[in-house]
Amino acid sequence: MTGTSETRRADGRDRDAEGRARNARPRDGLGRPLPYGAAGVERAPEGVVRRPEETVAEAQALLDAGRPFHAHEVFEDAWKSGPEDERGLWRGLAQLAVGLTHAARGNVTGGARLLRRGAGAVEEWTAATGRPRPHDLDLAEIARWARELAAVVERDGGRTDAAKASPRLRGRTA
Repeated sequence: MTGTSETRRADGRDRDAEGRARNARPRDGLGRPLPYGAAGVERAPEGVVRRPEETVAEAQALLDAGRPFHAHEVFEDAWKSGPEDERGLWRGLAQLAVGLTHAARGNVTGGARLLRRGAGAVEEWTAATGRPRPHDLDLAEIARWARELAAVVERDGGRTDAAKASPRLRGRTA
């Protein structure tokens, strides 16, 4: 579950304690919904405000574990709660994680497209801000990784091993 009290209403819709829509179905490691009552993997809690260093560390651990969908949720929290001038950075990183998710699910077109879109977003953010290594993130390496993986996904098709293909957010020495 997501750390909030979630219920399934009589109309079949999942809602949190405040009445907001929340999908309470369990998820697999790639974020795909499973049937109610099935054993899923623990989900990253939503709406958590983290320091950038915590965001990067948690996302890297999830990526290394082959759980890019869950890393996307961590980046999405930073995108929504972080400073306005960094939202484009976190949004781009979330797109990269979703691209890896699609590639791992076998969605070649969606995976390659989102990997390239995320690479473009972090490159655009870097160009606009002049910050190539915010929070010690190696954005040039991350964009290179995404474009190379997009090409591999298109060339090879099939499912990508998310854990093996995950990026090093802080470069090769992280």
